[in-house]
Amino acid sequence: MTWQLASLIVVCGALAAIGVWIERSRPEPRLIALVATLAALAALGRDAFAAVPDVKPITAIVFVCGMALGAGPGFSIGALAALISNMLLGQGPWTPWQMLAWGLAGVCGALFARLGSVTHRRLLLACGAAGAAALFNLVMDFYTFTSTGSHTLSAFWLVLASASVFDLTHVLATFAFAAAFGPALLRILERATLRSRVVWRPALDDRAPLALLLVALVAAGALTPSSHADTAVSGPAAYLRSSQNRDGGWGAAAHEESSSLYTAWALIGLAAAGEPPPRANGVGPTGLQELAQQVHSLQSAGDLERTILALSAVAANPETFTRRPLVRELERDQRRDGSTEELVNSTAFAVLALRAAGVPERSARIRNAIAWLARQQQPSGGFAFSGRAGEADVDDTAAVAQALAAGGGLRSARAAARSFIERAQNRDGGFPEAPGGPSNAQSTAWAVQGLVATGASPRAVRRPGGKSPIGYLRAMTAADGAVRYAAGNDATPVWVTGEALAALAEQPFPIRPVAAAAPVPAPVSAPRSAAGAPAARSPAPSAPAAAEHAVELVVRATVEPVTQRISEGV
Repeated sequence: MTWQLASLIVVCGALAAIGVWIERSRPEPRLIALVATLAALAALGRDAFAAVPDVKPITAIVFVCGMALGAGPGFSIGALAALISNMLLGQGPWTPWQMLAWGLAGVCGALFARLGSVTHRRLLLACGAAGAAALFNLVMDFYTFTSTGSHTLSAFWLVLASASVFDLTHVLATFAFAAAFGPALLRILERATLRSRVVWRPALDDRAPLALLLVALVAAGALTPSSHADTAVSGPAAYLRSSQNRDGGWGAAAHEESSSLYTAWALIGLAAAGEPPPRANGVGPTGLQELAQQVHSLQSAGDLERTILALSAVAANPETFTRRPLVRELERDQRRDGSTEELVNSTAFAVLALRAAGVPERSARIRNAIAWLARQQQPSGGFAFSGRAGEADVDDTAAVAQALAAGGGLRSARAAARSFIERAQNRDGGFPEAPGGPSNAQSTAWAVQGLVATGASPRAVRRPGGKSPIGYLRAMTAADGAVRYAAGNDATPVWVTGEALAALAEQPFPIRPVAAAAPVPAPVSAPRSAAGAPAARSPAPSAPAAAEHAVELVVRATVEPVTQRISEGV
């Protein structure tokens, strides 16, 4: 048996073993569909650059996929992309090696993601992808080494030296590709995975006896709820209080690691219910304090907008609460045409965040943003995530409806948006993300807020023979108060419950401020690092160059619609 044949057998055996491991993990059908789609995208990226040696986006794509989806899916995407792309470029004994090498690039992405939120920074992400490209080069150089007649260490060094120019080109190209579209692709995939994550819980937990006792007392007349609205809000609010971590923050669900995303939505939901930021276990840090500690992790305009809305909802000044000027950073993200990131979603929430922070309705920033949003409205009255070219959806239409109301937009545009939302309602009372799709609690919550902002009553809006959206949200509320994403889907209950609370309280954005339970802490001198030492605050990111931004728009336009449909099960 030759050296080359023996090594090929080892590689094929490794691929088979990893395939069996992934198969035994029983991935969800939605995840399988997402892996197949991304593998095809990565293969297309390689084939499109076939004429330019070693300048391929495939390594950067696979690396980012591994960051967002994990080691198993990341390896699968890399291996499948190599196999698919070689259908055009040519199969051979090198194919299993490429499958292994690009699969390892996906695994590298998963390991890199474990370093924390710092990995989302553009340059660090690009450096990580470049390291994965270097590992790919090493594996393929070893394949070349197995094909030589001499299998000594000096012969291996000779192979490395002869391939150094090509290897360096691949590393630099991967760095450039990852810097150009890596963060945009990562945000899209993280959004898709959050929507697709399913957590199964028993119908009754250890608090069920108490819940059943309370129900029995109410039925017997011993307890009389003050109103249906109060009852609907109190359960989800109690769930958020019980899910708070010891550090004062919230994770995706109870007992999961705190993050700025979930902490902000929990604070928003509680504020909409009229509750100030609670203290952990009644005596620990408040959610407001934990959000201030997490402010250093904010990266995108969406992060800034969400945090400003949360701070404003609990009567904390987002410009002075920490030493990071969140409002000014968000203002710097606005483009000359009035948009933020040239995205409907980002621009609508920029208006809401700036208005929450006290920026006047008649200011040039608000007027320009409203004018840009009005130009994106489609003939149906709806709005799409990326603008007029996309497919209008309920979530973004409701967000724009709130922005138009908060920023004094045209009444005709608001009325058309309201009509679009009303037409999208399903018979179960809920709303889908895209018209015709299945209902979910988050889209329903957005729809309710959009309807309230435009002057409609969410209790009166219902399909003939159907239910109201408020009734749908109540039906999605579990025994512990958590609001399910959809029937049989308990994904990210803290996030969903926080959004649903604002709708159940019938409060559109900006949320009316509620006073903090304790005095607002002094401005944080410096956000803490993982080790507890002060961490340097990075300056606000400058606007991307025109070419870089064009690449991001292409990524959003091609990947976002597909991942959106897969995550919704359409």
